[in-house]
Amino acid sequence: MKYNIRAICANLLYRVLEQGQSLREQLPAAQAPLTEKDKAWVQEVTYGVLRHLPLLQFWLRPMLSKPLKGKNKVIEHLLLVGLYQLNFTRVSAHAALSETVNACVTLKAPSLKGLVNAILRNAQRQTLPQPEDGAVQNGLPNWLYQHISQAYGERAADVFNAMQHKAPLWLRVNRARVTHQDFLQALTEQQLDFSLSEQHPDAVILNQFADITRLPGFAQGWFSVQDGAAQLAAAYLNPQADERVLDACAAPGGKTGHIAELAPEISELIALDSEASRLERVKENLQRLGHQASIICADAGAIDSWWDGKPFDRILLDAPCSATGVIRRHPDIRWLRKAFDIPALVELQQQILNALWQTLKPGGHLLYATCSILPQENCQQIERFLQQHTDACLLPLPGSDAESVGRQILPGEQQMDGFYYAMLLKSE
Repeated sequence: MKYNIRAICANLLYRVLEQGQSLREQLPAAQAPLTEKDKAWVQEVTYGVLRHLPLLQFWLRPMLSKPLKGKNKVIEHLLLVGLYQLNFTRVSAHAALSETVNACVTLKAPSLKGLVNAILRNAQRQTLPQPEDGAVQNGLPNWLYQHISQAYGERAADVFNAMQHKAPLWLRVNRARVTHQDFLQALTEQQLDFSLSEQHPDAVILNQFADITRLPGFAQGWFSVQDGAAQLAAAYLNPQADERVLDACAAPGGKTGHIAELAPEISELIALDSEASRLERVKENLQRLGHQASIICADAGAIDSWWDGKPFDRILLDAPCSATGVIRRHPDIRWLRKAFDIPALVELQQQILNALWQTLKPGGHLLYATCSILPQENCQQIERFLQQHTDACLLPLPGSDAESVGRQILPGEQQMDGFYYAMLLKSE
C-alpha cells in the first residue's frame, strides 16, 4: 500500500492541534499500515514537532504571507514537519524537501506544492533566528512555563530540559510468570539494548524503539509497561495479607497488577474506574498477567453508588490530574491541557480524596498519587487536606525530604517521569 509518511504526520498534528484529539489515541491507527521503520519515523517526527512547536511556529509565521485556513490548514502542519526535518533530524535536505512537497498531493492540496517548496527552500538557505522568549525556547505554552518557573525556581531549567527529551521505555517484570534473569536472557537473545535501575528491582529500561507486543513473553504476561515512578506506587502502598485494598482511578491497570503481584494473599482487591472502555484494558492486562481483581465501573467520588460499607485497609488514589509530569512521554499534553483546567482538576481531586477518606478504616493507609508536577495538585492539595481532617497524618516516604509534604519526583529524576506521592494514615 502506497503512503506518504509526511502526510501521515501532518494529519496527526492537525487532529491534535486543531481538533484537540489525543495523540495516544490517534497514533496506533495511523501507524497500522506502516513498516516498523516508518512507524518509528512517524512517531519520532510527530513527537518532535509537538516538542518544538513554538520554535517551529516562530520560524514559519514570518514566511507565510497569511495563515492557511479551512481545508488547507493541514498544509501548515506539513510545513512544520518539513521545518522539523531540516533542523532536528538527519534526513537529507533533498528528501525532506521533495517528499514533503509531494505530500501536498496526498493531502489533496496539489496547488500548494509551490508554496511548500518555496518556504522550505527559503528555510534551508537562511540562518533561522533564535527566540528570546523562554516559553518558546523550551517548547511550552506560556501559562505552563510560568507555573513551572514559579514553582521550581533554579531547578526549573532542569525540568524544562527533561521535558524536551524522549522518555525511556520502562518495563516491570512479572515475577509471578518469569524470573528477572530469564527475562533479561530473552531480551539479550533478541539483541535488544536495555539497562537496569538500582532503585527498581523488577524494572528493565529499554534503550531503543520496540513493538511491545513483539517482545519476548508479552502474550505470556512476563512484563508490564510501567514507568519507574509508577512502579513505586504498589511498593509505597505496601499491601499485606488478608487486607481489603482499593485501587481507585485504576485504568489501565498497571498498578492494580503490581499490587496483586506483591500481595497475592490479600483478602480483596478492587479496581475502580469511571470509564467502562478503560476498564476493558484493566481486564485485558490482568488476564495477560495472570492476576485477579474485582472490577467496578463507577465514579470514585460518588461512594453511595458503589461502596458496600465495608472499610478498606489500604487505598491507592491515582487521582485525575494535569499529567504535566509525563509531558516528555506524551508531548501533545502540553497543547491539549489548558490553564483553566488546573483549578477544575484541583477541585475534582479534593472531592474524590474527601469521599474516599470515608471508606478507609481507622488505622488504614491512603496513598495519594498524581503524574503532575504542579504544587496545586500535589503538596498544596495534601496540606489543605491535613488542615481539614484532624484524623489524618502524613507519613514519610522513602526518597522524600524530611521537610517536604510527600515526595515530588521531577521528570528525568533517575530516568523517571514526574510523579507525586503522599501517604496518609487515618487515626484510630
